[in-house]
Amino acid sequence: MPVGPPMGGEAAAAGARGPAGEPGGGRRWRHFGASRRIDALMPMHKLDSQFVRDQLAQRVVPLNEKRTQPDGEYVLYWMQATHRLEENWALRFATLEANRLGRPLLIHQGLDPTYPHASDRHHAFILEGARELAQAAHDAGYAYQFVLRRRHDDDRRVVDRVAARACLVVTDLFPTAGVLPRAQRFADRVNCRVLAVDSFGIVPSGMLPTEEYAARTIRPKLFKVLDLALEPVRDEPPSRALPDAVWRSLDVDRLELAGTDLAAEIARCEIDHAVPRAALPSGGTAARAALAAFVKDGLHGYDERRRHPSDFSATSHLSPWLHFGHIPAARVARTVLRAVSREAAQPFLDQLVTWRELAFNFCLRNPRPMTLDALPAWVHATMRAHARDRREHTYTLEQLEHAGTYDDLWNAGQRELAQSGVMHNVVRMLWGKSVLTWAPTYADALAWLLHLNDKYALDGRDPNSVAGIQWCFGKFDRPFAERPVWGVIRPMSLERARSKYELDAYLARWGAASQPSLFG
Repeated sequence: MPVGPPMGGEAAAAGARGPAGEPGGGRRWRHFGASRRIDALMPMHKLDSQFVRDQLAQRVVPLNEKRTQPDGEYVLYWMQATHRLEENWALRFATLEANRLGRPLLIHQGLDPTYPHASDRHHAFILEGARELAQAAHDAGYAYQFVLRRRHDDDRRVVDRVAARACLVVTDLFPTAGVLPRAQRFADRVNCRVLAVDSFGIVPSGMLPTEEYAARTIRPKLFKVLDLALEPVRDEPPSRALPDAVWRSLDVDRLELAGTDLAAEIARCEIDHAVPRAALPSGGTAARAALAAFVKDGLHGYDERRRHPSDFSATSHLSPWLHFGHIPAARVARTVLRAVSREAAQPFLDQLVTWRELAFNFCLRNPRPMTLDALPAWVHATMRAHARDRREHTYTLEQLEHAGTYDDLWNAGQRELAQSGVMHNVVRMLWGKSVLTWAPTYADALAWLLHLNDKYALDGRDPNSVAGIQWCFGKFDRPFAERPVWGVIRPMSLERARSKYELDAYLARWGAASQPSLFG
């Protein structure tokens, strides 16, 4: 990226984005791999092929040491983070295990009101995506059920009861949004084997067993195996169907998504109704349409055009769908590589592959990714040295949330986030960097950014969001010249941005006079 962090906005198609290639600025990324387009005749592997088993060997993580239950009635796939059937490595593994054991497969997805910042916005995106997924599962021959827990005191052990009848349970390996800790607590409770499978990235996460510290360290490792990892697999449902008698006997209150008024169901949920649903459509069909639109227009001249917030079609806007797993990153990469040469695709691939998978690696391998503890030693030293520096402007969290700062560009970014659920990546970098200097302490700045991002962003609580916010504090970066408050953390100036980026149309769209306030 020309400037800035992996934050959630534009690695939209990337999910994570990095500074001008490397900390320090300037395009230092190099071209990796053969200079060719992805061939439409790339081999299509069978689900039971050695290729798939080799991939899974680097993606599957056991969460307990309990045995597979030989008398179980089915293999259970607890779908938490990867809301799709296509290129879902957890579903692939569950299908292979079901076939190996001679059992059917049951896909269980649920939604409850207890996750942080649960709101109409996040609930609607999940439920609307699930409606499309339920139809796709029916058409493809999968047994799929969705359970909606509406209130905090509703039944909390549905998945435990379903797991009690399973041979084993497969779930998603996802280090943020509370998914992995929840899965680990579940694995400790149940009586069968539980395994988590990484479907987040293109390259299996097991190939990077320790934390990578910069784009320059992870990039050559990823691109060395990228072509291999992109080889497609022919997905297929399990060989045995779930018997109707078992389906009817399960003690669950399924939500019939096809014929349900989802808005009415959301209104019944004990969540934050002040954050409304976003206009962005949910699901795999919408994600594929956004990808097609980007390839047709934004991909051409991407490296330069993505810098300018007023160029609305220059970025992929895929981050919400990538966050919820509606579209696989591998599909995005293959589509881009079929459209342009490897060299032309490289700036975008650096976002989609390098920065997005660096973010996942960071959140998976660092024990405290959402705290200041995750930052390098030089950042802690400079924060200690500048902790008492006088801040030129200070705000409260409430003032920030209501877009009440002196700067119209920052306020426009906050309005875009609060009203639409997304934010242009360049503005998002400026948004995050500014709060670092406006909050009373660095710890407050981090907590406030996570709060604002997770409450309003459709890609909130994603590894890319976490990594991007931490980038604002120096993660993955290097020291710069010393300044008050910033110390040696890379500074960014809202004032200077006006001379670097095309902002007029952006400000006209999200300025104070252009949109009604979300907050009244």
